[in-house]
Amino acid sequence: MRVKILTVDDSKTVRIIVRKAFNSFDCDVLEAQNGVEGLAMAAKQTPDIILLDITMPVMDGIEMLTKIKSDPSLKSIPVIMLTAEASRESVLKIAKIGIRDYIVKPFKEDVLVNKVSRIIDLRPVGDKEPQQKKIDDPIDILVVEDKPAIINQIENGFSDSNWVISGVSSTGEVIDFCQRKLPDCIIVSLSLPDDAAITLYRIIRSNAKSKYLPIFGLSVKTEFEEQQRAQHAGFSTIVTKPIDFDELESKIARAINLDSSGRYFELDEDIMTVKLPKNCNSSVVSEFGTYFKNKTSEAVDFGISNVVFDTQEIEQLNLDLVKLLLESMRICQELSLKYAIAGNSKVIEESKKFEESKDWKFCESIDLAREAF
Repeated sequence: MRVKILTVDDSKTVRIIVRKAFNSFDCDVLEAQNGVEGLAMAAKQTPDIILLDITMPVMDGIEMLTKIKSDPSLKSIPVIMLTAEASRESVLKIAKIGIRDYIVKPFKEDVLVNKVSRIIDLRPVGDKEPQQKKIDDPIDILVVEDKPAIINQIENGFSDSNWVISGVSSTGEVIDFCQRKLPDCIIVSLSLPDDAAITLYRIIRSNAKSKYLPIFGLSVKTEFEEQQRAQHAGFSTIVTKPIDFDELESKIARAINLDSSGRYFELDEDIMTVKLPKNCNSSVVSEFGTYFKNKTSEAVDFGISNVVFDTQEIEQLNLDLVKLLLESMRICQELSLKYAIAGNSKVIEESKKFEESKDWKFCESIDLAREAF
């Protein structure tokens, strides 16, 4: 998505310089001649950043900045102030109202680009959109927890993956970490002292660069009050202790839009194998369901005509899983795909307890299922 940069300046020359500075980047430069026009443009377009001159007719930069910071829908937009005065008093005055940075006129284009690129992501024209990450790609998770044992537990929980777990214990460390490198997801302990979790959440959300970063609250399962407060504040989701790592992995994958289809689907010659994991909780059922129709359609496009459902690792067959498999079988029939089911003895026995699955025919191994076609 193209970023929007709003420049508010009564000088046409400055606006031209700004437009020229970002000409080689994939962004839209919006223009306004004074604070009144600037506020209207900001409300209509919701820019990613505002470059705001101080001295302008009709409404100057200080008044516009004050109105921006008092408007709930605009106050999180980062502002860089353009000023002809470099005195300490002038800078302190605008800093108190709330700016991310300032530039003294006259300025060079590269200085402007450098300042803006520290706040928002600038992508050169022609660069491709970032590819969707996969579940086995390196993912950076920041854990904010004052108990080292919990951080170690999360590190161990994901030790078999390429995910990088970093642990910090204070708000200041989080800010320093995010300035160096923005993580893909943050997990914050809700039991941090002095209401630090809620405070940290608001700080992260007030920064345009981390505004949409997934933030999970970590809480003991029975601490309902702190969980409700976090949900009310806007946390992406709540993770309860003791931690179910399969569920946590699924939540993170959904939150940062990871492609986790590789764990379920494998194409081989004229057969697509659909493997269901050991713990098919509600998160896994939901995740699998979102992929199945697209993946089977892709399989048909590749000339595949057979599907094997591998349920051999499943520990328990429940009604939700039965319904998921029924829907998957229906989709196979729609696409004229033949299918077979491989299951362990426990799954085969449990299938007889449900009306919907009592007549299913199972193969006792993947090899036998593949030979069934």
